[in-house]
Amino acid sequence: MLDFHSHLIPGVDDGSRNVAMSVAMLDMWREQGFDYICATPHFYADVNTPSRFLEKRFLAYGELMDELNKAPGGAKAYPGIFLGAEVHYFRGLSSCEDINKLCLQGTNLLLVEMPFHSWSDYMIREINELSSLGIVPVAAHIERYLSIQTESKLNDLLDTGILIQCNAEFFLTFGTRRKALRMLKEGRIQFLGSDAHNLTSRAPNLGDAIKLIEKKLGSDALSDIRDNEDNIIEARRIYFERGGVA
Repeated sequence: MLDFHSHLIPGVDDGSRNVAMSVAMLDMWREQGFDYICATPHFYADVNTPSRFLEKRFLAYGELMDELNKAPGGAKAYPGIFLGAEVHYFRGLSSCEDINKLCLQGTNLLLVEMPFHSWSDYMIREINELSSLGIVPVAAHIERYLSIQTESKLNDLLDTGILIQCNAEFFLTFGTRRKALRMLKEGRIQFLGSDAHNLTSRAPNLGDAIKLIEKKLGSDALSDIRDNEDNIIEARRIYFERGGVA
């Protein structure tokens, strides 16, 4: 299993505070049966450039891997980590130099956090223009926008070909569970994530959501999502075979 959205990398955003917390989070994922975790720290263009962000992420990832390698069995005893970013939408996103370097490692998938206010037509056009760069945008935690945006504006975003990621909480919260299951059943969700930030208030919990989905809809309900995860895993394998770096 793969968790598509997390804030696992220590000390780079409002997620894991330090290496010890990151290791403990990985222990939780391991106990839930996860094989891979996508580490997607926040990227804000008003405080970072892609190059500075990537350098900071690389150094923090290295510290985490050094610690994992000290454990019995080494880093291989833990879920594999795929590096990416959660890019908060900003004006000029589609023309930003090196934006493709923030895609999930070995793929053309870019996790985008849309603004928490009404979306303009310009924003939608920028998302659409990412495809001309060979980038496939993925809307982070789409459930958070359902009560903010009009149905028309949500449809405009979906019409760009953007893929959809939902958080575990969408399924685990009683008030939104039915809608989440319906969207999944209708094939409107391509990726699932915990959006885990820590060990308590926002801990890794995707395993619980998957159990609920399988209980309510059956294991076949996740077949398309599993296929999407397999494609990511294969793309990353090829990436490293060709000399890719973290």
